[in-house]
Amino acid sequence: MHNAYNLMYLENLLKYFICLLIFFLIGFNTSVGQINGTHHHLDSLKNTSDTKSSTSQHTDSLYDIVDLLKDINPFKNKSKENFAKKRSPISYLPNINYNPSIGFQIGLKAVGGVHFGEKENTSMSVFATALNYTTKGIIIGYLFHDTYTKENNWNLKGSLHIAKMVGLDYGLGIGVPLENPSPEEYILNNPDRIRYVNNYTVYGLSERIYRQLSENLFLGAGVYFDLKRNITTLGSDENNPLEIYSQQKGYSSTMNNNNGLMFNVQYMTRDNPNSAYKGTYTDIVLRANQTWLGSSQEGFQLLTDFRKYWQLSTMRPNHVLAFWYYGSYNVGGDLGYLDLPGTGKDPYARSGRGYTNGYFRGKSYAYGEIEYRFPILRNQFLSGVVFGNLQTIDDEIGSKMFRQWQPAGGAGLRILFNKLTRTNLCVDYAFGKFGQRGLFLGLNEAF
Repeated sequence: MHNAYNLMYLENLLKYFICLLIFFLIGFNTSVGQINGTHHHLDSLKNTSDTKSSTSQHTDSLYDIVDLLKDINPFKNKSKENFAKKRSPISYLPNINYNPSIGFQIGLKAVGGVHFGEKENTSMSVFATALNYTTKGIIIGYLFHDTYTKENNWNLKGSLHIAKMVGLDYGLGIGVPLENPSPEEYILNNPDRIRYVNNYTVYGLSERIYRQLSENLFLGAGVYFDLKRNITTLGSDENNPLEIYSQQKGYSSTMNNNNGLMFNVQYMTRDNPNSAYKGTYTDIVLRANQTWLGSSQEGFQLLTDFRKYWQLSTMRPNHVLAFWYYGSYNVGGDLGYLDLPGTGKDPYARSGRGYTNGYFRGKSYAYGEIEYRFPILRNQFLSGVVFGNLQTIDDEIGSKMFRQWQPAGGAGLRILFNKLTRTNLCVDYAFGKFGQRGLFLGLNEAF
């Protein structure tokens, strides 16, 4: 009897410890992703009738953070049925962080999802909002939505963000030194990997609308406004990559408008927006900066996003092999320095685990990643991943697309945060070249 009591005590103590650890890690979300990303990784994707298939697990058999809180709650609900009815697809969490660039950060974040039709023929609509403040005076706020109407006839995606931002900068290219560079090219190429820090304020708004043409296929168009103001490079004179690039391309080094139209084609069969078990996701976007909309210059960028998921087990549905290819190709004109594609510059700021955001950048950029996702606990509370990725850049001064690559890799754990929406808390350790390595934390999979 005494031994049984001790085991129960140790079990409860362990649950308390895990709970405290999880909420600490939730707060320790990467600020780099928040600061550099203009959107957030909550893109809603096609839900098929897989919820009725034999490969799906009923949520009652799964165990997540809410279940953990229920188990350690001294005032437990007497009725499990009543508790289940109170379950919400919305997750609220503190957003506490620290790094030398932003100081101590505190804030609040909410992410959630809902269906505006039958689950069998309507994708999950998702949203996110957050407000954060740091001791360095940085304020970050955003709203994001990805809404599907009944039977997926229309899809509306949009975001609003206002922030004082910090961006790390290591110049142009893929990290390969130039032969006989000019003084300006040497600074742009940055072979010594000197870290510059760019501060600026950004006001952003984007909205696009899709019409379903056939099952899983959407055609859309939209508009975006991205205004950067008060751009400065800390601790540096005018001989820095941002200043030199801006002079060469005819941009102001202190302000920039990146406004225009976008045209999209999207095809998707992925079964969940947050953690897919199978299916594909394809999004092709043409972004056209237009001076008549207030853009500093005209420019055209073609973005391609392809993701494929293979389910490796019908008994353990979260046993998955996933592949991601992302590209941003210049097809005309120029972009401002801070708008150039590169590491972590995808719409959800999740590419390039193993490097800080902006470590590689150029006129065109391509990225590939493969990730093996495996279950650890049968109730999916804990699972793991192993991943590897490659990046390539074209910067017009030396780095050439698909000729030079930089690798990175790592591994991580997944803790099921909300089983109703398959939201995971992701804890990854990744490493690249040039001494780049670190912990990458966030909600939902990188892709």
